Amino acid sequence: MNSHIDKGMRLAIEKAEETMNKDLGGPFGASVISKSGEVISVSSNSVLGDHDPTAHAEINAIRKACQVLKTHDLTDYILVTTSYPCPMCLGAIMWSNIKEVIYGCRLDDAKGIGFRDDLMYDFIKMDMKNKDILVLEEVQRNSCLKLFKSYHEQNKTLY
Repeated sequence: MNSHIDKGMRLAIEKAEETMNKDLGGPFGASVISKSGEVISVSSNSVLGDHDPTAHAEINAIRKACQVLKTHDLTDYILVTTSYPCPMCLGAIMWSNIKEVIYGCRLDDAKGIGFRDDLMYDFIKMDMKNKDILVLEEVQRNSCLKLFKSYHEQNKTLY
């Protein structure tokens, strides 16, 4: 592994240890770095401290990097994270156009200490068929389609 990846991981681990020891979140840290090795952001999981189930390390690092760079497109950047991303974080990674993710622990490692990312991946693998979770509101669909059509007709920026 090259030195800038090592540095990104070290910073992610240090940040995760800091917030984990303050009971602000789990053992998850992430950094966004340029391909040349410049560290753009370092963040950690702050779910407990922020009372926000979306405050995962990867999400926080992406948000911070986008603010620093004043963009929503991280095409030329690498995400370094202490663990295999959960589905939410993987979605954010893909939406931000990050093409390379370096992770430390496997999905089973997170499961081994009680995290349930595997349940979400299983839900996705089963074609998201659980109707208790996802319910299409047919009555309101036309109103929502009208909103989508308006967005498209206004030639708004896609991201």
